Amino acid sequence: MAKPKPTELEVVQTSRISEHMVRVTLGGSGLTTFPQDQESAYIKLIFPAVGGGGPHLRTYSIRNQRADGIDIDVTLHEPMGLASTWALNAVAGDRILVGGPGPRKLINHDADWYLLVGDMTALPSISVNLAKLPSEARGYALIEVMSEDDIQTIEHPTGVTVRWLVNPHPGGEGSAFLSAVEALPWLKGRAAVWAACEFNGMKVLRRYFRKVRNVPLSHLYLSSYWKLGQAEEGHKAAKREDSESEEALV
Repeated sequence: MAKPKPTELEVVQTSRISEHMVRVTLGGSGLTTFPQDQESAYIKLIFPAVGGGGPHLRTYSIRNQRADGIDIDVTLHEPMGLASTWALNAVAGDRILVGGPGPRKLINHDADWYLLVGDMTALPSISVNLAKLPSEARGYALIEVMSEDDIQTIEHPTGVTVRWLVNPHPGGEGSAFLSAVEALPWLKGRAAVWAACEFNGMKVLRRYFRKVRNVPLSHLYLSSYWKLGQAEEGHKAAKREDSESEEALV
């Protein structure tokens, strides 16, 4: 089956929602053919190549969706990348090609309790997942942000405790992230885990959830959303190599 053609969307507005995050609202006539109910699904922002070659793709999750717009929350970091520079400088009326949406990645609701873990790049998806949990849900959400100002008010069941980890320099070996996860109480019953962060941190968490906590794959979503020191092209290559290595061990 042929992939659907990219959709051209228009920047409706931008807003600085925290020190290190910009929200870009996309809309326009192209949104009329965009599927409904796609919050947390990913899209590909398509940027033309500079100096020839193919376009550059940058992946983001849909934070909010309305009939007239979708919100994309872009993390700002140093050095500024292609997408973060675009988001910081975008103005109403700018146009951009968008691929997708891809599949939604929601936590398994068939569980006794829930654990969601991620850094700022995963904050949009975690927010959607928390809002969609059953009202009686219990568990924890651990979210790493780069400053106190990046802490957001997000909807979540009263039985789910949201804890914020401030780390001005995310990424690296992921030991601080793992320590914070290990400090969370592991509740009784079947756990459903959703985790997404930097590539190296993901590998550390994968080892912990699979080997130490023995979370079955049916109740474990793990993904790396970026890799320290790499643009998306390099990150994609690292994910492919890591996937092949994991398959070889099965």
